[in-house]
Amino acid sequence: MAKVGITETVLRDAHQSLIATRMTMEEMLPMLKMLDGVGFRSLECWGGATFDSCLRFLGEDPWNRLRTLKENMPNTPLQMLFRGQNMLGYRHYADDVVEYFVQKSVANGIDVIRIFDALNDIRNLETSINAAKKEKGAHVQVAMSYTTSPVHNIESFVEYAKKIEAVGADSICVKDMAGLLTPYVTYDLVKALKENVKLPIQLHSHATAGIADMVLMKAIEAGADVIDTAMSPLSGGTSHPATEAMVAALQGTEYDTGLDLLKLTEIAKYVSTLRHKYLDNGQLNPKMLEVDVNALIYQVPGGMLSNLVSQLKQAGREDQLEEVLQEVPRVRKDAGYPPLVTPSSQIVGTQAVFNVINGERYKMVTKEFKGLVRGEYGATPVPIDPAFRKQIIGDEQPIDCRPADQLAPELDKLRSEMSEWYMQEEDVLSYAQFGQVAVKFFEKRRNETYGLDGAHLDEEKGVHPV
Repeated sequence: MAKVGITETVLRDAHQSLIATRMTMEEMLPMLKMLDGVGFRSLECWGGATFDSCLRFLGEDPWNRLRTLKENMPNTPLQMLFRGQNMLGYRHYADDVVEYFVQKSVANGIDVIRIFDALNDIRNLETSINAAKKEKGAHVQVAMSYTTSPVHNIESFVEYAKKIEAVGADSICVKDMAGLLTPYVTYDLVKALKENVKLPIQLHSHATAGIADMVLMKAIEAGADVIDTAMSPLSGGTSHPATEAMVAALQGTEYDTGLDLLKLTEIAKYVSTLRHKYLDNGQLNPKMLEVDVNALIYQVPGGMLSNLVSQLKQAGREDQLEEVLQEVPRVRKDAGYPPLVTPSSQIVGTQAVFNVINGERYKMVTKEFKGLVRGEYGATPVPIDPAFRKQIIGDEQPIDCRPADQLAPELDKLRSEMSEWYMQEEDVLSYAQFGQVAVKFFEKRRNETYGLDGAHLDEEKGVHPV
């Protein structure tokens, strides 16, 4: 048995799960050299919601962040989370944009691209997988969105793993975004995957239900090659098991990670200062650190739960949370049992809220839920009942092909639309995904760089308006 590898998530999923992705580049910088000296299998530091958060809330250029991370951590593979045809946004993008984003991600410093689709529709992954395989040195990891339902079982995930292997992935990640895996199910799943595909298997699980440490241990015993963990001050709750704890638990065994606990302790000291800061300023809600076994009952990921609470609070209906949690599985069943992960978690959750506060199911239907039922996001795990589909989308034509097949190339159009704000080629991709949010960032950047009128565009600074 080879040493178990560790993917450290403190720079991405740990703070995305606990403080809504608000860790700044300034806060990251003091720990980067230390992280780079540990010997992690990879450092997950980009993608997911970081891109949106940089532009929308932190006033940072996500591409500059990536370049800074690479400059400060040259010895450790940098990893990102990528939603296939959704990229990092919330709709499907044309193939030319997806291909260009993958190319630029690798060019700016990404080594490992973890690609997933909310519906586990392999068709939505093929463009990004093929694009990543063209980039020299890029590792293509495909993640299967883990969930439970009448149609999701070990056999179905093994079949999906075979498809992932067939399209050329370098490794497979079991992405347990809601913390639904239990220890013995994990053992059987990982064992079955190892027996049926010849790719490294990585396990990603959240500690929401309080059993993720045991889940990781059983995965390792079944043959998992790599696990995801988070530095202890930002571990637990809706985050991941603690890195130092897992390293200590495996020391002196056949699974020994080989990582130095003293080095990890030094990093943890710094991350602890951030934890206290987030607790003091209210960014870290202590509730996010609690064990919530309801995750196993309602299958609601931590981020989705906080979103439901926020929506109910805005409507003055906080007392109806339990009704909404009971409605979520019913809406999910109607919608063909999609795994609950971005964007399907938001779509199903919001529709459940509407069903409850309106006092009538599907009296009001969101545009996104119509899109999900129509097939705009791909094929659902279970075909949607034709009568229900008709009820939701009326006479609109269902989409049964790969959704992106209906999208014309859009890169040139997007480049033309945002030409006024162009300062680097990557800006086109920021605009493609976040539109007006990106434009507001571009305006602020231009004002800070060149003055309010933006008239002093200096070619010597490498700024060439399109």
